[in-house]
Amino acid sequence: MNNRYLVSRDRFIAAAPDVVFEVLATPALHSEIDGSGTVKGAQPRGPLRLGPGAKFGMEMKIRVDYRILNTVTEFEEGRRIGWRHFYGHVWRYLLEPATDSSGVSGTLVTEQWDARHVRGKFLLRLAGYLGRHPANIDRTLARLDAYVTGAQAAS
Repeated sequence: MNNRYLVSRDRFIAAAPDVVFEVLATPALHSEIDGSGTVKGAQPRGPLRLGPGAKFGMEMKIRVDYRILNTVTEFEEGRRIGWRHFYGHVWRYLLEPATDSSGVSGTLVTEQWDARHVRGKFLLRLAGYLGRHPANIDRTLARLDAYVTGAQAAS
């Protein structure tokens, strides 16, 4: 995938796909796994667990505090979940059962930030998102790994 508006990273996590998916489908846990430092917590009026078409709010901070409303646009239980907000880019997670090189069973987790269909892409470039997202996604996947396996996340 060679499109600068689709940032994709993956990581093997030594946990079953349903265990990983449960964390991703629980908005209250998003601040625990966020590697960007911008997600502060779920708004209390959203669902406890996400499903197809669910709307959920997040408390955010990028220089100033704000709230954002997201809508689940992709949902396949245990395999795929994605959401977008008003600007249109999608945060997506793809989960595949996998085995690492030493024979440990787990999940290949792919996280994607997809802004290919967003109008006004120049605003994303000006804000520096294209440069920051790869490292932020790598940190999120490390934090997700640590959360579900109980290991220490590397900063």
